[in-house]
Order: sequence, then structure tokens, then C-alpha cells
Amino acid sequence: MLSADTHNPNSTINHHTFGYPNKRDSANYSKNKWLLVQPKSSTSMMVDSGSVSMPLNLIMVATLAGRLFDVTLIDERIGDRVPEDFSDFDVVAITSRTLNARNAYNIGDRALAQKKIVLLGGVHPTMMHDEAIHHCTSVVYGEVESIWDELETDIINGTIKPVYRAKELRSMTAMRSPDFGYALQSKNARKYSSRIPILATKGCPVGCNFCTTPTVYGKSYRYREIGLVLDEMRSHQERLNRKNVNFSFMDDNISFRPQYFTELLGAMEKMGVRWNANISMNFLHKPEVAEIAGRSGCDLMSIGFESLNPEVLKTVNKGANRLQNYSTVVHNLHKNGVAIQGYFMFGFDDDNEKSFQATYDFIMQNRIEFPVFSLVTPFPGTPYFEEMKPRLRHFDWSRYDTYHYMFEPRKISGEKLLENFIKLQKEVYRGRAIMQRMSGKPLNWVWLANIMMNRFTTKLKPEIYL
Repeated sequence: MLSADTHNPNSTINHHTFGYPNKRDSANYSKNKWLLVQPKSSTSMMVDSGSVSMPLNLIMVATLAGRLFDVTLIDERIGDRVPEDFSDFDVVAITSRTLNARNAYNIGDRALAQKKIVLLGGVHPTMMHDEAIHHCTSVVYGEVESIWDELETDIINGTIKPVYRAKELRSMTAMRSPDFGYALQSKNARKYSSRIPILATKGCPVGCNFCTTPTVYGKSYRYREIGLVLDEMRSHQERLNRKNVNFSFMDDNISFRPQYFTELLGAMEKMGVRWNANISMNFLHKPEVAEIAGRSGCDLMSIGFESLNPEVLKTVNKGANRLQNYSTVVHNLHKNGVAIQGYFMFGFDDDNEKSFQATYDFIMQNRIEFPVFSLVTPFPGTPYFEEMKPRLRHFDWSRYDTYHYMFEPRKISGEKLLENFIKLQKEVYRGRAIMQRMSGKPLNWVWLANIMMNRFTTKLKPEIYL
């Protein structure tokens, strides 16, 4: 739910914890029952389909609430069903991002009608708390760990506030280890990705004008002690009885502090794990970074190249992205056996038809393994949303999935934008192009993703983006 300090697995590790009511209080309130809900989205695109990541933020809420309350976690994305009748529960807590906000609100409305305490948290309620409050008892603004003591006490005392917003954010050293058992108890848990989500850092001082991270997790950069991150990884190795566990770092910008990042990777070298992460380009052009990433078990880096148009990069305040470094970054990673999931956005005012050709050439020349294409989406609550609001075609949150056409750029018509957007995807994922990009590379899930995208892109038509 509530944008929790999405965290590190396995509650068996005894890290520093927050203050809680004493055991006497625990005995008195252990019958209070919570239902935690991860809603699904209704977009027609490939979102919440196939295997999905375990909901780390909601698992953290379950871990915190589970100390005093009886907790059930439901994840609609894997086929769990939200009950029509909430009589078995006292509190219904729902996480939401913009894409599934309508569904989250519907669940909240039904629970409110049945006189339940309803908590709404996550990115969308944080960015749009004035809207979300109409569908719940309380909005949790930002991360749940930083307001948990107050919320828990108010639930017990029956003194619920309409909004819970931290005056200051907790140190990551103080956060508990998530108990993944809450998610794994589902009969549909096999549908979760085998990659275990983990978190080392939070926050981002960069402030790209289209990003929600500074609002949700703060502009200060916080990080966990490296020993705690390693302990968490070891706990999963023990749980699964093997060393080669796959982890996904859920950090928004894990490399922002280079010294911390390289020390963490150095400590991971002998663990035998595999990992992937979202990463900024701010120092990936240095060959030693790619070398240590490869040695520590990195098999894929997700990089927001965003655009090959320098004017676009200036517009979105993407200072870390320097076009002259793009090919160097790719070369360094490939040399060390690290594949690349590259993100490219289209639809900015400075985009034109040449933007698509430049992107195609870059992808093919540099053999980017898994290109991901999206249309510019001004997310509510961000500076970019406020700037673009008069030009937006609609405010249907269910279509805010980065695949729907939101506004017409100034230098290319909407018709031409979609025509080129579709053509680029089809060309990059043609069988011949896949062979050119992937030839000689390990036969793994990235190959499978390319095959799936080949099938998906052949069916693309402009109307599905409208």
C-alpha cells in the first residue's frame, strides 16, 4: 500500500525497529483484522501481465501491521480476488499508482460503504491526496515507515486523521526486513517473478520534471548500511537453499552515490548472486564501474536513455544523460557481460521524425538487448503535469500507462507521432533485427522477451494508443 520503504526481504533478520506499543497492547488488539490490497490495472497494453514482481511496498506494510494485527494480503495482478463483503476485516488498506487509481478508488468506496477504515497510499494518492481523500478514511502521503508509529497508535485509539504525512523521513537503517510470507501464502504465488525485490537506497535529488520520486521518497538520498543489504541477500539464499538467487534492486537511482554503489558491489562479488537494477548514467561511462558490476553478478541494467535528441534532454532536466557518453556506456557494460534494458520516450515538443531514425540507428548499432518504448506521460502532481495540463487530451487515469497518446507535440502531428512510434517498434523487433542485436548472446529470458515483443508488435495499430 502506502508507498512503503519498499524493502529488504526476510523478517528473520533482526534489524533496528521502530517503537511499538507494548505486549499488553498487542494482546488487546491482536484481533483487529487488516486486508491489504494490490489492485490490478485495466490497460490494454502489456502491463500487469505475465509474471509480476512481488509488491515490496505492500509486503512492508504487512510486516509492520503484522506485529499487532491479523493481516491478509491480496494481489489482484496474480489472480487473487478482492471480496465483495469486507465483514471479516476492520481495516482495508490499498496501494495505488495512477494506472490503477480508478480500481483502487472503487475498492475503497465499497469498503467505506461497509463502514470499514480505509487507507489509501502509494504514488497516486501521494501526488493527488486531495482527490484520493474522497475514497478513503485516510491518505498515507509518501512512505509508510515514516508515519507508522502515529498511524498504528491512532488505529488502536480510534483517532484516525484524514492525512498522514511525515515531518521528516526515517533513516533507512531503522527499517525492518519485509516478511515475504505474506505474499507467498497466496495459492497464485507461482505467478510472481523469480527475481526477489530488494532495496538499498531511496530518494533522488536530481528532480527531473516528469518524475514522482522526489515527492514520494524525498529529495535527500538515503541508503542502508551495506551489511544489512548483504544480510538480507544471505537470508534469501538460506531460505531457497542456493547461492545463485536473482535479485532486482527497486531503487530509483542506486548509483547516485558512486562510492556507496561500488562498495556495495565489491561486497557482493563473492556471494554468487545475480542482480539487475535501474541505474542513472551519471558515471556509467567509467569502465571500472561496469567491470565491478559484471564481477558482482549483474546480468542486466535498466537505463533511461530517454531520447537521442539533445533538445529533449535539456527540456526534461536530464543532465546525467550526455549523448557523447551513450555508446561508451553501452560498450563498457557489454564488455563485462551486462545486458541493457534501454528506455526511450517519444512525444516531447522537440521530437520530430528524425528522432525515431536516430533511436533506431543507436539501438541497432549498439545492439541494445531489450529496448522499451513509451509515449510521454505527464503524471499528475509533477511539475510537468501542471505545465502540460491545458494540452492534455484526457484525465482518464487508467490510460496513464506511458503507452497512450496524451498531447500533440509542437514539431510533429499526433498522426505522424503514432505512425513512427509503431514503425520503430516493429522494425526493432523484426526477426532479422532481433538476430542482429542478440546474436552470440546468452540464451536467457531476454531472448524470450524479444520473441514475445516480436509477436506483440506485429499487432500494433494507432487506435490502441488513443
